[in-house]
Order: sequence, then C-alpha cells, then structure tokens
Amino acid sequence: MSRPKLFRLIALLALFLIFSGCAHKTVTSESEPEVLFTDNSTAEADYTDAGVETLDPELEAVPAEPQELTPEEQKALLSSSCGINFDLDVHDTKEVQQHFGYFTHKARKTFTNWLKRAEPFLPYVREVLSQNDMPQDLAMLPFAESGYNSMAYSRAGAAGMWQFMPYTGRKYGLRVNWWVDERRDPHKATLAAVEYLKVLHEMFGDWYLALAAYNAGEGKIGRALEKTGAEDFFDLTQKNHQLSRKYRLRAETKNYVPKFIAISKIFKNLEPLGFEKINWENGLEVESIKVPGGTDLLALAKSCDMKWSDFHKLNPHFRRQVSPPDVVTNAYLPLRLMAKASSYLESPRSRPFAGYKRYKVRSGDSWNRIARNNRVPVDVLKSVNNARSNLIRPGQFVMIPGKGGADFFDTREVTKTRRTAQNRANYKVRNGDTLWDIASRYSVSVNTLKRSNGLRTSKLKIGQKIFIPDNSAQSTKISNAKAENVNNQLVQYKVRRGDNLYGIARRFGVKVSSLMEWNRLNSKSIIRPGDSIKVYVQ
Repeated sequence: MSRPKLFRLIALLALFLIFSGCAHKTVTSESEPEVLFTDNSTAEADYTDAGVETLDPELEAVPAEPQELTPEEQKALLSSSCGINFDLDVHDTKEVQQHFGYFTHKARKTFTNWLKRAEPFLPYVREVLSQNDMPQDLAMLPFAESGYNSMAYSRAGAAGMWQFMPYTGRKYGLRVNWWVDERRDPHKATLAAVEYLKVLHEMFGDWYLALAAYNAGEGKIGRALEKTGAEDFFDLTQKNHQLSRKYRLRAETKNYVPKFIAISKIFKNLEPLGFEKINWENGLEVESIKVPGGTDLLALAKSCDMKWSDFHKLNPHFRRQVSPPDVVTNAYLPLRLMAKASSYLESPRSRPFAGYKRYKVRSGDSWNRIARNNRVPVDVLKSVNNARSNLIRPGQFVMIPGKGGADFFDTREVTKTRRTAQNRANYKVRNGDTLWDIASRYSVSVNTLKRSNGLRTSKLKIGQKIFIPDNSAQSTKISNAKAENVNNQLVQYKVRRGDNLYGIARRFGVKVSSLMEWNRLNSKSIIRPGDSIKVYVQ
C-alpha cells in the first residue's frame, strides 16, 4: 500500500472514531433479525400528529433480473441529456439497469407520483445546491430516500424528505420534539442535508462514497474502506465479500447508489421515457414568518382564510395546532397572505392561553376529568390536542393550556393602551364629535384612532381625552412607495444566507410590496446571498 493512501486511511479511521455514533440510519447486519426502532418523539405524536406516513415499499425493493427495455429506453439509459446540469460520473452496472427498468416499468406509477410530489420542492433544492456549489445531481437524493415525501417515517425512525435520524437531525440544527419535527420542514431539512453531504464529501473525497455514508453512516463506510483498501464505492461493493458479517455492507447500501444513478438517468430523459416533464415554474411561492411561542396555529390559518389541512401541507413540521411555548418557530405562507398573518401575529389573540404544560395520562383519566381538574373547557382541551374521538390512553402525553384566555390578554393590552393614551392625550372630545370627524380632520384613519386609544367601539363622551398620533412623514410610515423614495434615506442592503424578502422588510419596517417595487422584483423572483437590495428607510 502506498504511503499517501496509508495516511489517508489513518486519517479517515480517526474521523470515524469521532463520527461513528452519528450514522444517518440505524442498520443491522444481514445475519441479524431486523429490530424495529421507534423514536420516542414519534410515538408521543401518534395521537395528535395527523398525516404521518410510512415510506413507499418501492423504496426498499431490490429488483431481480434486468427488465427488458424498449429501444427508446435503451437509448435513454445511455443518454446524458437533461434539463439541469448533472456533474457526477455515470456508472452503468447491472444494478443500475435493474433499478432503471424497475422504475420505468413495474414501479412506473409510483415514480410518476414521486415526480408530482417533488415538483413544488425541486426549484428550491436546486437553488440551495447551486448556492453551495454542490452537484445538481444531489437533487435526486430525496427521490431515493423518501420519494420526496416530507411526512414519511421509516421503520428505523428516520423522517422527512431527506430521512434524517433524530440524532443527526439535531446535530445539524433541526428541532425534533413533541411540538415540532423540523426533519419534515422541506426548507430547513434541505439546508441541513446539504451541510451534512458537504461534511461527508470532505471526509471521503468522493460523492458516491458520501452517498453511501449518507445511507449507512460514515463509520460503516469508513471501516469497510479501511479493511478492504477499496478505492471507490464500486470497488468496495466488489470487495464486500472480503468483510466479516459485522462489517459487511447490507443489500440496501449496495443498491443505494445504483438506485440513485438510475433515478438520475430517468430524470434526465423524462419525456423520451413517456413521463411528463417537470414544470420548474411550479415551485412553492412561500415566505417564512416568525411565529412566537404558544401561537394558536389553527387560528393563524383561519386568519389567512386557510383550511388547517392546507396550512399543514405548507408547514408539515408542526406536530400540534399550537406552536412550541417560549420558542420562536418559522411558518411558511403564500406571499399574498403575509399581511394577514403579520396582523394576526401582532394581536394578543395569537396566544390564547397563558402557556402550556405537558401532562402524562394516568389510569382512570378521561378528557372530561383532565379538563375539569385543570379548569379548561373539554372542547378546548380536545381541540388543542387535535383529538377526534373520546379515546385516551394511559401513558399518552397531552397539552394542557394554562389559565387566562385571549380575552384576558386582550383586556390587559387594552387597559395598558388606554393608560398610555391618557398620558399622551392631545385632544378633548367636544359636543358633536365623532371618531370619523376627528380622524378626517387630522388625516388619520378611524382604526388608527381606535388602536392608539384602546377603544373597542366608536362611541365617545364629551370631555373624553384622546390621543391623536402625528401623521407627518417624520413620525409614521409612508405607504406610498414613491413618496418613500423622496422623503427617506436609501440603504443598500447586502443579502445574507437565509434571508428572504419578508424578513428584510420586517427588519427595516417596510412593506414587502415596497421592496419589490424598489427592486423591480415579482413573486417569482429569487434573491441570493451577496445580492444588493434597495431599502428606503426613515
């Protein structure tokens, strides 16, 4: 063995000792009985976490003999033309041909469903890969992992589009708990997967070995390389028989890279193979919005005129209809609904209860008993926990909202506003005055007057003192974008990683629509780190 190769293997072995506990999947050797592992966070969610799915069986299938291909399919198998740039070397092996034939014939319907499921996410995944100078081919990985299913859980406990195990997900910044599972967040999970793949590629110096490690764990692949002296993934599979049962690669891992290559080949030739081509304009047009802890997500959806099912499709990471208490999370909404969502989140009604506590159901408990003991209406308790029946099991965890509903928060906020308005009062109500008259006289809206004075109704009393906010350009936001250009200062903001238009607008206290007008952007525009954005601020 050459000295450079020996040094490389020693360095890899040291890394594997560090990372051996960080495997992406929990695997067993082929000789051992399969042990089904259930992540506790998933088990706790069974009762209220609706929509969880298992992986499609086609993902685990190992095709037998190669399918007989038509001349057009033979041509596609050897072709490399496609709609996006593919950078990885193509290997044609028996296993690649088997998977190619399987997905174009026996599992064709399933593959068609995967394409439809992937279409909203592919533009975003491609953009993230491009921003990180990663091969475009890696956009095919979620096909091999989950069929691009954000709600999928494996029997081993992996979850989401990228099938992160709980430990690895947390390691790369994804929250996995009773409230949320960010492995199911297509946006955050994609960023985490790209970081993880980057680490694996730096470790092995080869993308196919990195993919094998993504499936089996870096420790497994590293030890196999060290013991066989293999040069690459395909060499490793040829020498796999040299390994003892303990270190031998499982059939799943040996077939993983060929399956990935076959999927890539099919994707490159969708139309010649009779599949519908991907419409790259159908990507999800959403923006993220910060959601304070304890937010009523069901009410947030209603405030945006959305059904809960539609809201949850965009936000599959939420496992409850309330966001985690004391933690700010992200929600994704169509750009056109951002104003409604922002208005609701600024209202005290977005947090209808004074915190929550987790309660472990005991023997003899019922929804009525728990509700009565904690002085919470039973319908509210069941709604918060998304309970569709009266069934409740000992050992199950439920959320119990604290005392003090929305009216309590609303009243407290109104009282505070009225007290502040009294101290700043600059107008005394006269005989014949109405809110509309005063608002019109001082060029403010009726809603602004009511909000500034904590008024629930439009009724006024003679002699009542109210506060009229200054409506000059120096003290209020100017809604007209052209006026802002004239009266405000221009700031050239450099886009950072993770930025979006809504976040930038919120940071500077301006409207998203104004940002778009100043920078000649539309709802389909993409901003990237390093871009310069014009912002007119006061």
